[in-house]
Amino acid sequence: MLQQTQVITVIPYYERWLQQFPDVQTLAQAELQTVLKAWEGLGYYARARNLHKTARIIVQEFDSVFPTDLDTWLQLPGIGRTTAGGILSHALNQSQPILDGNVKRVLARLVALFVTPSDALAELWELSGQLIDPRQGRNFNQALMDLGATICTRAKPRCGECPWLGDCAAYNRGLVNQIPLRKMSAPLPHKQIGVAVIVNDQGQFLIDRRPSEGLLGGLWEFPGGKIEAGETAAECIVREVQEEIGIEVRVIRPLISLDHAYTHFRVTLQVYLCQYLSGEPQAIACEEVRWVTLQEMEQYPFPKANSKIIAALQAELRESKN
Repeated sequence: MLQQTQVITVIPYYERWLQQFPDVQTLAQAELQTVLKAWEGLGYYARARNLHKTARIIVQEFDSVFPTDLDTWLQLPGIGRTTAGGILSHALNQSQPILDGNVKRVLARLVALFVTPSDALAELWELSGQLIDPRQGRNFNQALMDLGATICTRAKPRCGECPWLGDCAAYNRGLVNQIPLRKMSAPLPHKQIGVAVIVNDQGQFLIDRRPSEGLLGGLWEFPGGKIEAGETAAECIVREVQEEIGIEVRVIRPLISLDHAYTHFRVTLQVYLCQYLSGEPQAIACEEVRWVTLQEMEQYPFPKANSKIIAALQAELRESKN
């Protein structure tokens, strides 16, 4: 859960997760939709899918006994070298090195690395392995991560409180604020997306489940797609719904506009309320389609942006009752 996510955000999810899935067997037996619902709002959903896959492998192939060697962990879904090293050092006190973002920054400053960390991964892995305490892998790795999170921070590092101050090459050369070096990043692509909130005569809304793999895999959403050049949002919605679900709709009016950022791109969701006209919904470009009530939507895992659409629908419903 801590991959790409801050501790303060993770804690409540972690506590609820352990209540719902107290052991690996419970997680392995759970349906993927249940797992994704428990993860809803935490983002980077591939982590949840990989965690579920790994739990099933451990139960089915390892008789519910966790592996104790690095090579086996590296074969499991979603487990990279840092995650595997973190598991083995924290759970079993093995002296396995790690190299997360905080550790890269600490080590880059310690040796005054004059290239970006991504261009010196082999050297940083070797350094992390050389430094780790051979008898206290757990405490050393935790201390190293905490040092980067609280003292050797990206901005305004508190060098005066650092136990490695005398050994830090970046500090002794006056380069703390220049290291680690960073590559210039290109502007994120910005996509305009038309989204259809389709309602039928029974007051139900149409939702579809995304393909299991890829971005937001397995989550439910309102149908739609990218607005092409020279196309209005309303035109996009009519086209996308026909292509992806095989039904005809009438665009009624705008509902909400949302900006949302992913790792490699940004989107603006132009959301419109639509009336279902004809056709039998089909899962042409998705895994599944369903008609659900607004209340039933609470049972399904949605991406964060779609949750805001649901909130807008709920607000409209309250206003109509008043």
